[in-house]
Amino acid sequence: MEITPIGPVRATVRPPGSKSITNRAMVCAALADGTSTLVGALDSEDTQVMAEALRQLGIGIDHDAATQTLTIQGQGGKLAVPPAEIYVANSGTTIRFLAAMVSLGNGVFRLDGTPRMRERPIGDLVQSLRQLGVDARCEAAEGFPPVLINAAGLPGGDAAIRGDVSSQFLSGLLMAAPYARRPVTLKVIGTLVSQPYVQMTLAVMKAFGIDLPHDELRRFSVSAGEHYRGCRYAIEPDASAASYFFAAAAITGGEVTVEGLSRASLQGDVAFVEVLARMGCRVVHGDDRITVSGGKLRGITTDMNAISDTVQTLAAVALFADGPTTISGVGHIRHKETDRIGALATELRKLGATVEELADGLRIAPGVLRGAAIDTYQDHRMAMSLSLVGLRQPGVVIRDPDCTAKTYPGFFDDLRKLESGG
Repeated sequence: MEITPIGPVRATVRPPGSKSITNRAMVCAALADGTSTLVGALDSEDTQVMAEALRQLGIGIDHDAATQTLTIQGQGGKLAVPPAEIYVANSGTTIRFLAAMVSLGNGVFRLDGTPRMRERPIGDLVQSLRQLGVDARCEAAEGFPPVLINAAGLPGGDAAIRGDVSSQFLSGLLMAAPYARRPVTLKVIGTLVSQPYVQMTLAVMKAFGIDLPHDELRRFSVSAGEHYRGCRYAIEPDASAASYFFAAAAITGGEVTVEGLSRASLQGDVAFVEVLARMGCRVVHGDDRITVSGGKLRGITTDMNAISDTVQTLAAVALFADGPTTISGVGHIRHKETDRIGALATELRKLGATVEELADGLRIAPGVLRGAAIDTYQDHRMAMSLSLVGLRQPGVVIRDPDCTAKTYPGFFDDLRKLESGG
């Protein structure tokens, strides 16, 4: 797909629901007592994979696409199904959340996915499950899927979990822990990456009736015998998806308002607008909207650990800045849908930038921009972020644009709407 350059954009948009919140809410609703209604739920490959996996585990889920609503029949923490073979595609949240959740059942559960999923680490989660009394192992390469869980309920106890690879390991354990037979204490070892996502997990759990005490996200105490309660839960627009529209304003010198997000959002990625403000954009926060206006862009040095899903978006903006941009704190994104540091460096060089890969990030020095055919590595964020370059630079072609179906099937349709004001 070739991207058509446009002038300064003037638009108001509302991205679809958050993938991260949707998948967390589905897990809590599936374990809850009673029925839950999830309003504004995202309908994408990742959420469809999660929903289908939960159906395999005996959870009743109805989807009303017209109203973006999921109705989920909670099973009170029980998985009343025979052992299951669960396919997770390349959905990291699905395999990591469900590896913990299926430990509540009885029998052997096997979780597997795409070839890339088999390269994405899960060993730390498996080790923590073992500490909690679960018979869990990696079937082939140690530390990687497929994962086998020989479940007989979650015994509980104390466990340590590394925090420097993926916060999803901790989130998966936290959501399942209330249904353990004994209290659970989880201690984070090392640096916890993507901390806002753990805070999001705690907020979703609280909405379903379980409020967990913790020591500054380092130590968590989970009582035994608590249950989630079914509820009506509204899901925010996806802040990671919103970053592309904020970046479009920055790149084109235009103005974009995203509805449904505010400083009070559960999603840490709303802080991406503060990064754009440091680069020279104007940001206005409302009660239910955020507006970004483009300005003269300057390169910055920034630690993106807390909002690492927006690294690729920032990389696209950096191509139009005066001076280099250095991104740090994101070594863990090499383990995402692709090696996002290496892939970004390769594609940005095609576009004319000078890029240095760092141990925990990259340094981007803008050059003379040129069009290029961009490889996306089956990574939705590579496709969405680097398409933004084509809003100003002719000749940018996105290969495999359909990979955006993972989290945002209608992205390119919404991108085209920027031409007409949204």
